[in-house]
Amino acid sequence: MLPTPCHILGDVHLGVASAESERRLLRHVRALPGQARSLIIMGDLFDFWFAWRHVMPRTGFRVLAALADLADQEIPVLWIGGNHDCWGGEALQAETGAQYTLEPWRGLIGPWDALLAHGDGLREVEDAPYRRLRSVLRHPWSIAAYSWLHPDFASRLAHASSKTSRKGRARDGGAGLQAVGTAALASTDGPRLTVHGHSHVPTLVRAGHGIYANAGAWYLDHQYLRLEDDRASRMQAHGDGTVSLIEQLERPH
Repeated sequence: MLPTPCHILGDVHLGVASAESERRLLRHVRALPGQARSLIIMGDLFDFWFAWRHVMPRTGFRVLAALADLADQEIPVLWIGGNHDCWGGEALQAETGAQYTLEPWRGLIGPWDALLAHGDGLREVEDAPYRRLRSVLRHPWSIAAYSWLHPDFASRLAHASSKTSRKGRARDGGAGLQAVGTAALASTDGPRLTVHGHSHVPTLVRAGHGIYANAGAWYLDHQYLRLEDDRASRMQAHGDGTVSLIEQLERPH
């Protein structure tokens, strides 16, 4: 179980995010011990991440250090891997102390029965071609072959090939993932909170028997979700260090 208050961040895309966006993230993570008791990252913290045996990408090293500081302060971090940072979960866990998973996570966040998934590949029809590609990209043989590439060349190749999957918002406005989440919330044994990333569309709505949420893309709008025992809120972090409430829903009973 993750304790509340819990902050949920999504799709930061360090490596293509602006320097200002990274500064806001660092400020937010460093201030977390006074504001929340747990943190969830909904995937794609990096625009590209790969764990070579003896080197690691330099992008975002201060963010990783800030996450490690949270672990030192016994603030749990759950990291749901995305389609941009799926190669290197073991290394990321070792360096930050976060719990990292590429699988959907079902569990309690305070009193919330929650189902979390990044969202890539979840749409039954639209994502079928991507699911086939994903099975190749995440195959152990493919990962082993990629590890032989020089990190500079491999990073340039990854950034060049991933432009379409990070560009702006989902073409369907997030409707496809919201439909997937609503179906889970409508089932009798389903969760009461479903959270996705990936679409880059900030969302907080009642659906099925609970609430569907998406933190959006930090690198685009610096929004995040805040879960308390009795409510879910969509928040925005500003450049001067202040935050503002965008919308709020009471926890369904």
